[in-house]
Amino acid sequence: MAHEFTTSYLKDSIELFRYYKKLAERAMQQAPDEALFAALDKESNSIAIIVKHMAGNMRSRWMDFLTTDGEKPDRNRDTEFEDAPKTRAELMALWERGWKYVFDALTPLTEADLVRKVTIRMEPHSVMQAINRQIAHYAHHVGQILYVAKHLTVAKTGKWESLSVPRGKSGEFTARVAGRELSQR
Repeated sequence: MAHEFTTSYLKDSIELFRYYKKLAERAMQQAPDEALFAALDKESNSIAIIVKHMAGNMRSRWMDFLTTDGEKPDRNRDTEFEDAPKTRAELMALWERGWKYVFDALTPLTEADLVRKVTIRMEPHSVMQAINRQIAHYAHHVGQILYVAKHLTVAKTGKWESLSVPRGKSGEFTARVAGRELSQR
């Protein structure tokens, strides 16, 4: 994610959500199909289950965001951890549907909306608190997706394209950043 200076909390929040979405997508793109549906052990979730849970959470939290409780009465969280989508296409369609709720809710907001009250599980939150809560939640699960995708992809193919600064390349990265700073002066 290219850093852009901003003083807009909303703009920065939306960009963070987009960053985490893209990060998980880049990991899932590298993963062989079978890696999307495999769990590391019986206590772990597959990428497909994590995506199903995230999509369920996104629907519940962001649908009718300003007007209804963020825990919708028709949500059954426990079932989000059962019966994963069966194909990559189904998985990605679920992923996109979930993120559509996020961006459809956030895009029309204004900075003035940040102090409005919303509820999640009948507990009051400012809009800003609710956004922070979900950034943390999604970052947590995106980290899980990355870990599982990398572990299973490397085990199967022996390859992985780094999604950040590659191991052993910090010096090159620092030199590029320093060069960019000098050219901007």
